[in-house]
Amino acid sequence: MNFAPLAQADFAIQMHVAAAIGALVLGSVVLFRRKGDRLHRLGGRIWVALMVIVALSSFFIHELRLVGPWSPIHLVSVATLWFLFDGVRLARRGRITAHRRTMQGTFFGGLIVAGGFTFLPGRLMHDVMLADMPGSLPAALAGLIGLYALWTLWPLRRPQT
Repeated sequence: MNFAPLAQADFAIQMHVAAAIGALVLGSVVLFRRKGDRLHRLGGRIWVALMVIVALSSFFIHELRLVGPWSPIHLVSVATLWFLFDGVRLARRGRITAHRRTMQGTFFGGLIVAGGFTFLPGRLMHDVMLADMPGSLPAALAGLIGLYALWTLWPLRRPQT
């Protein structure tokens, strides 16, 4: 690992990465622990706040410019904000199954899939995490990330509440 590219990046990128890592860790805990109790609600609120920071900070990142300063990833950010709002609304209305699916989908799409693209060659997280790795190690790491994504969202892994 080489943190120099991240240390030299704009503040918006540093904030984006820090919030994304926090959301990945906390989101994993919230998804796997018991649902509906006080800690679940507190963890969920913090996770939503972190995801809002991730999505909003992306609008200040313009590394990929396909349409003016924007790229398709900014559409993911808009969708993430919408699904966060919708997921909270569903929970407040007592539609727990729809809430769970919305939040799991937001976790997977907004963190795992979108985050996975940051590890492609030429992107910052590739330079931080993978550039110094020999041979097929980056491919093995990508496989582990994919397995983690499947394990996170596997519907039969835990009882549904």
